[in-house]
Amino acid sequence: MVAFSSYGALMTAFDFANSDVPVVLSIASSDSGAGSGMQADLKTFSVLNVFGTCAITAVTAQTPRELRKIHPVPPAVLMEQIQSVSDGFPISAAKTGMLPTRELVDIVCEADETCGIPVLVVDPRMISSTGARLMDSEAVDVLKTKLLPLARVVTSNLHEAEILAGFPIGNLDDLRKATETISRKYNVACVTKGADLRGEDVVDILCDEGDMAEFVLPRLPITDNHGAGCTFSAALTANIAKGLLMTDAVDQAKKLVYQGLKNSWHVGHHRPLHLSIAE
Repeated sequence: MVAFSSYGALMTAFDFANSDVPVVLSIASSDSGAGSGMQADLKTFSVLNVFGTCAITAVTAQTPRELRKIHPVPPAVLMEQIQSVSDGFPISAAKTGMLPTRELVDIVCEADETCGIPVLVVDPRMISSTGARLMDSEAVDVLKTKLLPLARVVTSNLHEAEILAGFPIGNLDDLRKATETISRKYNVACVTKGADLRGEDVVDILCDEGDMAEFVLPRLPITDNHGAGCTFSAALTANIAKGLLMTDAVDQAKKLVYQGLKNSWHVGHHRPLHLSIAE
């Protein structure tokens, strides 16, 4: 029998073993326009009935059409946030978003080990939907060599998949090859998203331990998809935390984003995703 030094310690252990819902952590930047980043993650977590926590990696000044400035937080501040959340909640899964500097990527790698994060989903935010570069070259190198091998799954858009796979992607066969290459190269499950390829359908591809699966939905007539990638990776994280198998987690995440884009609101000059409340 484990001996506890105080009633408080006993209650803490009891609370950790008896959470009403899974707890998930977003390690991501803050988006002042609230369409992507940590704000999108927390909205998605709420819709999918998991408890969302956060550790902010950078403060950005942006709208869906323009990224004006990125202000990275000090590495020690990021570690303090992750450690505090880990001390206070039983984290079931975590996801990363924008990690603009090498030092911040290093902190996530360290925190993954010291805080015992059980499942890590990496959204390699290298290039924004507006074309802005989100990581410096040293940060990309550390993401490849240190962070991806720690992850359960990486979710990449076409341009990120090209960087990770090391070759251009011009068609669906290239995307299949890139997905398999990334999974094998970094020893991680990989989801590549085909929204930037031409065609009547949007095909996303999963490679998990050599097994391939494709997820197909009709292409929507939209021009504003800001935050879709963040929403997808957040939904995937929530679904994994709830115990779904990887293929089911990817399938449901894709369908949630599809409905969010289809039902997008008209807000000012933008059309942000509108997520339906999960039943």
